Amino acid sequence: MTGRHATGSLLGALADTPVVYLQGARQTGKSTLVRALAGREHPASYLTLDTAAVLAAATGDPEGFVSGLRLPVVIDEAQRAPGLALAIKAAVDADRRPGQFLLTGSAGVLSLPKLAESLAGRMELRTLWPFSAGELLGVRETFVDRMFDPLLSVPETPPDTQDALIERVCRGGYPEVQARKRGARRQAWFDGYVDAILQRDVRELANIERLSEMPRLLGLLASRVGQPVNFADLARTLAIPQTTLKRYVTLMETTFLVRLIPPWFSNIGKRLTKAPKLLLGDTGLLAHLLEADADRLGRDRTLFGHVLENFAAMELLKQLGWSERRCRLFHFRTEGGAEVDLVLEDRAGRLVGIEVKGAASVGRRDFRGLKTLTALAGDRFVRGVVLYTGAAVVPFGARLHALPVAQLWA
Repeated sequence: MTGRHATGSLLGALADTPVVYLQGARQTGKSTLVRALAGREHPASYLTLDTAAVLAAATGDPEGFVSGLRLPVVIDEAQRAPGLALAIKAAVDADRRPGQFLLTGSAGVLSLPKLAESLAGRMELRTLWPFSAGELLGVRETFVDRMFDPLLSVPETPPDTQDALIERVCRGGYPEVQARKRGARRQAWFDGYVDAILQRDVRELANIERLSEMPRLLGLLASRVGQPVNFADLARTLAIPQTTLKRYVTLMETTFLVRLIPPWFSNIGKRLTKAPKLLLGDTGLLAHLLEADADRLGRDRTLFGHVLENFAAMELLKQLGWSERRCRLFHFRTEGGAEVDLVLEDRAGRLVGIEVKGAASVGRRDFRGLKTLTALAGDRFVRGVVLYTGAAVVPFGARLHALPVAQLWA
């Protein structure tokens, strides 16, 4: 099994918290990871609610089901039996030993009010995304932590060739896709994957009307990655009410198909864009929805730039799950048009701005947004970097550098 960098933080949570919930999209490797832990580092019994008999027992008599468990236990796809929450709460309140329940779910826990509310203060939440670039290479990435160091640290790492980088982005991180060498077989997998989530997971979460609109919406969202979300425009394009559209997007975020990155605000009164920025959870899925294979991305550099930005953003989100410095990810955009693709903010309020360019060269104009952010943030601004496809580390002034995109997985 390819090593998962989330393992350490997951074991740390199990060591001092009664309930741990590992959430993430289907087919990201949650079941593989928790079964491996249950067999080694965290010995536990294992049950999955994808089994009809287990699901029937858990939903028919949650209290009896929980009381009969051999603890510690792993319960896979726990969101399928919301009634378990109160039964687990009662068991934990009677016995506060850590690591008793390791739950997994293909729906975000915040969308499951019974689970989130009942287990508040008793449960720690962890997210497992598809493989990061470093996990696939056997490297533990430290980019987030290094960006906040007083002196910029740039480890030696061989840059990808253009073809290799495009292939990395097109393949994405889903475990099942890594074994499929032919593009046609990957496309077949993604077709089935999207259909399964929209037809099964979304139906289980909400009884929504016009489910047939969801694939069209997902394709439209894919065409707008990296842009602030304009719900009014999307609703007009699809000819559906804006309230319905927002509900659909929320369900897609709940099932980890899409991710909305909030805007960064200062208290200075500058007029800043308030809309979140849209990402897809995996660039392999994004390329599939855009019908963009490696050849097309190689020819269309503008399209490649959008996909590469999505790739970099998701790599940062993955690294936030294990980095020592606790950060949040934002984007920055003024109403005047100045923007920074991604902004990391640590708990002390310090900022790192990151621009992503799908080009092999960088000029001063690529730093305009970072300079605007520098002026707004003042002493809170640690540094700004432009990630690009070239090989050299190039300084562009105080606290500003161009870095090879391969530094993400150094």
